[in-house]
Amino acid sequence: MGNLGITSVHHIAIICSEYSISKKFYTEKLGLTVVREVYREARDSYKLDLALGDQYIIELFSFPNPPARTSRPEACGLRHLAFQVKNIEATVQQLSAENISSEPIRTDEFTGKKFTFIADPDDLPIEFYEI
Repeated sequence: MGNLGITSVHHIAIICSEYSISKKFYTEKLGLTVVREVYREARDSYKLDLALGDQYIIELFSFPNPPARTSRPEACGLRHLAFQVKNIEATVQQLSAENISSEPIRTDEFTGKKFTFIADPDDLPIEFYEI
């Protein structure tokens, strides 16, 4: 097929079950900033555009009665969302201070880098990977 001209990932779309809980998690707990929030009356749905610093990164959607996501055992499809961090231990401490539990820190056998996982309010796996 050749070169499609892809230069970067534009955004990640996430559907949540409880909009206010997920909005608080992504903005207050993870520190993403709101770019735009729109209520779409025809769909009874919110769309929240979130940025990390000045980079547009996540579209958070609410829909009435979305089906639950299968996390464990892992199903086909998007596996997880991963964020780069400079210090995994400091990140784990900050998560703990927000009452967010993380898995034990592991080391990537191929890169030697440390990483851990948490779950968002809908059990979506979120990875923190030390650069």
